[in-house]
Amino acid sequence: MDKLTIPALHQMKRDGRKIVGVVAWDYQIAQIAERAGVDFVSVGDSVGFNLWGHSTETEVTIEELLVVCKAVRRGVKRALVSCDVPFGPVQAGLEAAVGAARRLVEEGGADMVKIKGVPDMVRAIVRAGIPVFAEFHGEQVPTEKLVEEAKRLEEAGAALLDFRHSGPVAGAAVVKAVSIPVIGGLGGGPWLDGRVRLAHTAIGYGAKWIDSKTETYVNTAKLSLEAFTALCADVRAGRKIRG
Repeated sequence: MDKLTIPALHQMKRDGRKIVGVVAWDYQIAQIAERAGVDFVSVGDSVGFNLWGHSTETEVTIEELLVVCKAVRRGVKRALVSCDVPFGPVQAGLEAAVGAARRLVEEGGADMVKIKGVPDMVRAIVRAGIPVFAEFHGEQVPTEKLVEEAKRLEEAGAALLDFRHSGPVAGAAVVKAVSIPVIGGLGGGPWLDGRVRLAHTAIGYGAKWIDSKTETYVNTAKLSLEAFTALCADVRAGRKIRG
């Protein structure tokens, strides 16, 4: 199967075909997502909060993101791989952000990088020859301002937009206003060109899902608790363990 390209995602928007992405941080999940047919895998700095127990996402370093980006790259052949530029280099300015983006592509194997939507930073990274997945948020912001922001990011060279908390009115307006795909993470919906979901949320992986009433595609946490409980019982009873 041919590897997807950014122009192919742009064509999907023109054709009205939805784009599917997952956020993943490891080789095994990347392989499974690839086999399921996702169009891109996003290696997020959310790994710090969701997988490693950090209090915030801002603690994740470029060195840590390179480890997870390389792991996902090994598991993905067809889908595109996007990797977040972490908080530290972004805060340090354009030169540091561009340097980090280069490392994620050259060392990590990313096809594109994701940053919070600052047009000057998007422009600088694009000028370095690196495609950008630009993130911006729509909470309590007038639709016309969000449309203007999306246009500025497109003009700066963004290849894709991650429009969070879009809502059906602003989301639809932004999709119509730009020619690049508008993908929805948190607070997205069918009014966008596609959706991206945390893989670990989709499969209910994580201790919080043991007691959660929220519907997921499968509840891996509950199944894992049952499996470990059975393992403990077998070992303590002197029975043969499975597998």
